[in-house]
Amino acid sequence: MKALLHEIRLSLIALQFLTRVPVPSWVGFEPAWLQGCLRYFPLVGALVGLAGSLVLAATAFWWPPVVAVVLSMAFTVWLTGGFHEDGLADTCDGLGGAVSRERALTIMKDSRLGSYGALGLILTLLLKAAVLASLTTPLLNELGSAESSHVRQVLLAWTMMAMIWCHAASRLVPVCLIRFLPYAGDLDHAKAKPLAMQVSWLNLLGAVLMTCAVAGLMWLWFGFTAWPAGTLLAALMKSTLAMALGAAFCARWFSKRLGGFTGDTLGASQQITEVLGLMAWLAVVHPVA
Repeated sequence: MKALLHEIRLSLIALQFLTRVPVPSWVGFEPAWLQGCLRYFPLVGALVGLAGSLVLAATAFWWPPVVAVVLSMAFTVWLTGGFHEDGLADTCDGLGGAVSRERALTIMKDSRLGSYGALGLILTLLLKAAVLASLTTPLLNELGSAESSHVRQVLLAWTMMAMIWCHAASRLVPVCLIRFLPYAGDLDHAKAKPLAMQVSWLNLLGAVLMTCAVAGLMWLWFGFTAWPAGTLLAALMKSTLAMALGAAFCARWFSKRLGGFTGDTLGASQQITEVLGLMAWLAVVHPVA
């Protein structure tokens, strides 16, 4: 019972760390618990994706897909406090120019937003919005049957699934980077020092299992509703591959430029891999031809 209570506490700490959601006072906090809560990052990601998808579904009844997508994205950004988006902007500022490692780290600590950060953030958000809008919008050859065959509702459901999965799986990437890369910043002055230390194999395995659990629940839902499980499997596999390649790119990029990871680069890796996962999902579920 005590072990179960501790796991619940760790999951709530992960929720508090990654979102604005308040947690009960009995949860408490110990810096050392940050290492343990890493295994719940994908679960929190799935909850963020679920919340955003529900906003998308609700607003899609009132406004066109593009408007609904933007409102959904605005909600998830608010829900997370722009936590990962801020890391992406700082990373683009620090690594966008041809500067030394020390200079890049100094730039990333600067709270001001530079041109590279603004461009990187805007382009990433625009690409994400474009992919989600493309997922929810019927193609020209589907418009004639949009009402009779409920194409719009089907596409909306696939988009909601994409958001849940990509939010969850992309939050596994920072956990992997913490495991396989050294911390590149000043460890003594790290804001979340336990997260700057190498994550254990046990916590990494826990995060992987949480991600697999999200995929399993989606699979069960598809089986219960008699939806095409083969398409779901293809979408899961290709989006996972895209995110894995994105994670490998981030690991290589951060190692080459900084010698490891920082808190900002962890946020950047989540944003980059989420968009890549959504793009792969779109290619499977709603291809152009």
